[in-house]
Amino acid sequence: MGVTVVNHPLVQHKLTIMRSKETSTASFRRLLREISLLLCYEVTRDLELTTKTIETPMQEMEAPTLEGKKLVFASVLRAGNGLLDGMLDLVPAARVAHVGLYRDHDTLQAVEYFFKAPSDLENRLVIVVDPMLATANSAVAAIDKLKERGATNLRFVCLLAAPEGVERFTKAHPDVPVFTASIDEKLNEKGYIVPGLGDAGDRMYGTK
Repeated sequence: MGVTVVNHPLVQHKLTIMRSKETSTASFRRLLREISLLLCYEVTRDLELTTKTIETPMQEMEAPTLEGKKLVFASVLRAGNGLLDGMLDLVPAARVAHVGLYRDHDTLQAVEYFFKAPSDLENRLVIVVDPMLATANSAVAAIDKLKERGATNLRFVCLLAAPEGVERFTKAHPDVPVFTASIDEKLNEKGYIVPGLGDAGDRMYGTK
């Protein structure tokens, strides 16, 4: 399965602006929405198609259309909602799951506080979104939870990843491919990605 780094020039350009500490909350939020749309384009590149008969203004034709049940976007709260918005712009009919996790600042472990998802996850492609794959504790916990609820076809999308997070995630869930805009240098002693962009949730919502 492995990791796909989306190195499209527009993705990399927008990510550079997002990294800058001078970038405002409003700009950060807008860029995250834009970049998530581009990441969604990559993660859905190989969706299966079937055909249906339609009438164009010129004639009848067999035209391609998505096959199977609608996608599920699973947002790891709260920062995942920034990626979710752009993805829903691209796939407005997708179902949405929310997985509420926060990172205990002392243990760095993920603590669950909310979970709500469509009932028939086993029949759908579930795309899990969270801007940062740092320690991977939250991402691994979110995938664990979704698998418990029946999900079998999952993909994970993040803006930034640390090598340590990628290693932990792929070891815990080798069947779940990862899509990211960048694999950064490392984690610091507080579990933040370096050089990174700080705390994505705080920068998106203007909190500390």
